Amino acid sequence: MKTVRYQKLVRDKIPQIIRKSGKEPVFAAVSREEVLDYLAKKLQEEAAEYAASREAEELADVLEVIRAIAAESGVAMEEIEKIRARKAQERGGFADRIVLEQVNIPE
Repeated sequence: MKTVRYQKLVRDKIPQIIRKSGKEPVFAAVSREEVLDYLAKKLQEEAAEYAASREAEELADVLEVIRAIAAESGVAMEEIEKIRARKAQERGGFADRIVLEQVNIPE
C-alpha cells in the first residue's frame, strides 16, 4: 500500500471526496489553538498558488481562508472590512500602482 503524507488543513468535504475516489484518508480534527497555525500555513499556500496562477479561483481560496481565520479568531468580516476601509482612508489603497523603490535620507 502506498502512503502519501500531507499534514495540512483541507476543506471539510475533502475526506468524502477522497473516499469517493477509492482511496482511504486518515485525518484528525485539531484544536482551536492549533487550527490558527494551520490556517496561517494554508493562507501562505493559497496566496502562493494565486501568485503563480493569477486565477480568480485561487483568489477565492485566499478569501475562504481569510474568512476561516476571522471566524476562528472571533472577528466578524464586517469588522475586518471596517479596519480595511479605515486603513485605506488613512494610508490609501493600491489603485495608483505605486512601487516604492527607495527612500533617500538626508544627513
